[in-house]
Amino acid sequence: MPVTDDDAIRDVLGLNSIAVVGCSTTAGKAAHEIPAYLQQHGYEIHPVNPYADTVLGESAVDSLEEVEADIDLVNVFRPSEEVAGIVDETRSRHDTDGDIEAIWLQLGITDDDALADAEAAGLTTVQDRCMKVEHQRLMAD
Repeated sequence: MPVTDDDAIRDVLGLNSIAVVGCSTTAGKAAHEIPAYLQQHGYEIHPVNPYADTVLGESAVDSLEEVEADIDLVNVFRPSEEVAGIVDETRSRHDTDGDIEAIWLQLGITDDDALADAEAAGLTTVQDRCMKVEHQRLMAD
């Protein structure tokens, strides 16, 4: 089951290095504004967007596999239908590189079966929640 209690969500929000799958170059879109907010609050953002060279001043890559830095958290801004593939890629990297502790599906994005697979691999999961809203509610000064 994805975590829902405040302490568990606070623990996930304590992770610093975030790969943002579907990070957008378009100002005004949630997939741009939320990572920008997180970056402004000290998080290390690694954009995953095969259609962009840079996002938020950071080099964008085509896949999680191409992120050179260690990743603590995968934040997903893609349709629910794509979650299973993203979880597979996350699990593969987790198994190969030993990084990635959690996966967060943004508000409106759900896939119980895929997240059950992620949890079976030892990942903490959050779904259908906005990371910015939760950060403001639980962590902001």
